[in-house]
Amino acid sequence: METGAIPLESVGPFDLQATVESGQTYLWDRADGNMYETMSAHGGDHWYETVVPPLDGVTDERAVVRVRQTGGVLEWESTTDAVPVLTHLLRLDDDLDAVLDATPDLPLLERAYEAYRGMRLVRDPPFPCLVSFICSAQMRVSRIHGMQMAMAESFGDAVSMDGRKYHAFPTPAQLADRTEDELRDLSLGYRAPYVRRTAEMVATGEADPTAVRGMAYEDAREYLTRFVGVGEKVADCVLLFSLDFLEAVPLDTWIRTAIADYYPECDAGGYAETSRAIRERFGGEYAGYAQTYVFYYLRAGGE
Repeated sequence: METGAIPLESVGPFDLQATVESGQTYLWDRADGNMYETMSAHGGDHWYETVVPPLDGVTDERAVVRVRQTGGVLEWESTTDAVPVLTHLLRLDDDLDAVLDATPDLPLLERAYEAYRGMRLVRDPPFPCLVSFICSAQMRVSRIHGMQMAMAESFGDAVSMDGRKYHAFPTPAQLADRTEDELRDLSLGYRAPYVRRTAEMVATGEADPTAVRGMAYEDAREYLTRFVGVGEKVADCVLLFSLDFLEAVPLDTWIRTAIADYYPECDAGGYAETSRAIRERFGGEYAGYAQTYVFYYLRAGGE
């Protein structure tokens, strides 16, 4: 096991709990078992853990990573050098101040930024992210998270670190080999055939979420909707939280509420038109950052 620490003064504003518990990612687990039970900014020095697949340009091996924020540093434990892995997954290389300064001076955004200053977008591995958001329809964040943990424990490979076993998220082939009944047994419900068929599409090379890299944003969103169970909102989530399309604004319940209450002029009827309008209202290039702050601020009861 390797250990280390990343000084937060080298990173800029950062809030680990808000970043991993804000509904962007369902692939981290909190070691004390209390994921999503508190939603306050800088809510404590909890350990968070995940198993990371090989990532192009980041790590050639699957790795267990544990991290906590304490005393002005990010402490980590891992089966590999976790600095490049954490930098990638938690977007520690984003200049957060510059990103937020590039979004419009809107009162709602300013209140959200003030409440959760330091929250970053995540950069999840694409296939687990895709499956996570297929499971997200009409679900509380705790249940979505529970489904991902159950699939990892039931169907993923075990990885050991310091005498303890962790479970990797299943590969596309591992999920494609499961039956719908096996997935339903993990409380996936009607999402079970969607997850299985999507895994099969990736495993066989019929489609690949990473194929959108280099596409224009709206073309990328259209491509992702070819996966079973993926509509425009889920596609936007995958683009934003995995594939570096920082302009994406998923139109979930909270963002539609924000549009109705604060930006009614952006309600253009259809998904694509409304998404385009609120994206422009939030400043275009980093609109996804603005969206994520507003989503978390409203969901956590900010107003």
